[in-house]
Formats: sequence, C-alpha cells, structure tokens
Amino acid sequence: MAEQKEPVTGIKSPVYLHYRFTAGKAPTRFLTRLKEGVLTGQRCPRCSNVYIPPRGSCPACGVATEEEVTLGNKATVQSFTIVSIPIPGNIIEPPYVVANLVLDGANIAFIHLLSECVNEEIHIGQRVQAVWKPSEEWDYAMDNILYFKPLDEPDVPVDQIGHIPISGWRS
Repeated sequence: MAEQKEPVTGIKSPVYLHYRFTAGKAPTRFLTRLKEGVLTGQRCPRCSNVYIPPRGSCPACGVATEEEVTLGNKATVQSFTIVSIPIPGNIIEPPYVVANLVLDGANIAFIHLLSECVNEEIHIGQRVQAVWKPSEEWDYAMDNILYFKPLDEPDVPVDQIGHIPISGWRS
C-alpha cells in the first residue's frame, strides 16, 4: 500500500520581473521637464482638471489632453500612511510616511515620501514642499524629488483639496 504524505499547501518562491517601459508623448514631456526641475501636468479641455503625471487623456472624460500646466513645488496631503514594516530590498528604514499629495494647481494626487517631520503629526490638509536632489543628479525620474517636507502654512480644508481656484493656475 502506498504511503500517505502531507499535502503541499504552499511554497515560497521569489519573483523577479524584468520589463521595458515606453513612455509615450505626454509622459515623455513630463519626464523631460522633470529632468529640468519642473513639475508639469495636463489640463482636460472638457472638465478643466489638471493631472500629474500627465497621461495624454483625461481619466474622467476620456478626451485627449494637450495643454501643459507648470505646477509648483508645494502640495497638500490628501491621505497618508506610516510604514512600520520593513520592505525587503528597500533602502528606507521604517517608520516613514508615504502620502498622496495634490500639487497646487492639480486635481489628482500622486504618491511620494514625507520627511523632516514627526510622523505622528502628519495630517490630511497639511501643506508640504518638495525637497529636490542637487540638480547635477537629476534624471528622467520622480526620485529627483527626495521627499516632501511640512510647511508652516495653514491647512487646506478637506473639501477643497484638489480644487483649483477659478482665478489662477492656468499657464
């Protein structure tokens, strides 16, 4: 009679993914300007929302976006998390803060690190500013910005995060 063995219920196996990324027109312009130290978005011709990084079309309306908008280095914290668990291969030691940030003049958040802060004092609506690497180290990458740091500015009310004032931010 055959010997009965324990069933295999799982295995650990590392996965390595190698891929190539072709940027396309809008992301290429974005990355080129980023290498120059300038953050840009694109405005939707239908709803007027500004998206960063630009994708070449509005995710809400589905129409092509061409108008580029130069954005500043200040943003508002839309949401955040304090990472306390180390991530294998990550050079950043926990605890650290990862936040969804809405740049002034934009309507959609992007993810970046927060630093030069007390993690437990970070809050939604808080104003922050980009801290860039030295310009001689800039490349075609978002890590030209090392992190964002808190500013001594009044908070933005939650219901106003991502809303562009009618009077400004058009380039």
